[in-house]
Amino acid sequence: MALMDFIRKQFIDIIQWTEEDQGTLAWRFPMADMEIQNGASLTVRESQVAVFVNEGKVADVFGPGTYKLTTQTLPVLTYLKNWDKLFESPFKSDVYFFSTRQQIDQKWGTPQPITIRDADFGAVRLRAFGNFNFRVADPRLFHTEISGTRERYTTQELDGQLRGLVLQNISNAIAGSGIAFLDLAANQLMFAQALVAQLTPEFAKIGLKLEGMTVQNVSLPEELQKIMDQKIGMGMVGNDMGKFMQYQTAQAIPKFAEGSGGGGGGSGIAGDAMGLGAGMALGQVLAQNLQQGMKPAAAGAAPEAAAAVKADDVIAMLEKLGELKGKGILTQEEFDAKKAELLKKLV
Repeated sequence: MALMDFIRKQFIDIIQWTEEDQGTLAWRFPMADMEIQNGASLTVRESQVAVFVNEGKVADVFGPGTYKLTTQTLPVLTYLKNWDKLFESPFKSDVYFFSTRQQIDQKWGTPQPITIRDADFGAVRLRAFGNFNFRVADPRLFHTEISGTRERYTTQELDGQLRGLVLQNISNAIAGSGIAFLDLAANQLMFAQALVAQLTPEFAKIGLKLEGMTVQNVSLPEELQKIMDQKIGMGMVGNDMGKFMQYQTAQAIPKFAEGSGGGGGGSGIAGDAMGLGAGMALGQVLAQNLQQGMKPAAAGAAPEAAAAVKADDVIAMLEKLGELKGKGILTQEEFDAKKAELLKKLV
């Protein structure tokens, strides 16, 4: 009877995985009641790893290549089985294949605005989205921590966990980078690099390697976006105080004209026209005063009068710069540079 049972057994002599399904991270070789024949062939293709699990313990791990399964090629399993010589009988062990190729274009995003800490603004609410690539780097760890004894484990099943890791670490990434949020938001590559630095050890804890990440969009609250636009505009102006006043005047004219609008009908149109004309006149006066204040005293004019005009302009400009610094439009370094430049004009 024992001989007949042995004859009826089905033996496996070829173990391989063709990886036909996209997005599969782990796949268990179908064993059923079959046993692996001594000297069976194991084929592990490029971008794959095979893991032998015996009685719940990871026994051996095989990288790409073709192997003949004997006690020489299964050293750990041989030790667990306490074989002191070449085994002649078949053996049973679970075999799991893992895909180690990159899983590309994995999406991440913020379903709701999230609040982050920032050195300039204290707290900022933002939305962001992008994609990332990863691969299984430690199959043994991934098997014990994530996929387990499942017949198949896919990227779709892991998607929610990885999205959660990204969202959980956005705030820490920005804080750890030491870079002001406005600079990160203006440079999405820098933002992505900060996220990669924060997330790499988190992915490694579950046997994954984060290969790359992109930030495709960052949406800011309207009021913060306006400040950022002003900061970008000031960056284009630089330290030219004449251009700075022209920039501020151009920003103020639409608001001045809007505030001067009258009621309905013809009076409203007239009010709008007057407001726009007044705004343009105001811009001309401010520009003329600034130019006069920055020029040396005219020939024949009293030095005291020229100095007085220049001092008034400089003080007014310093007050304006102080307001911009208080609103976060200018940094302390920018304010100090412009202040020093203005004070030199008083000499």
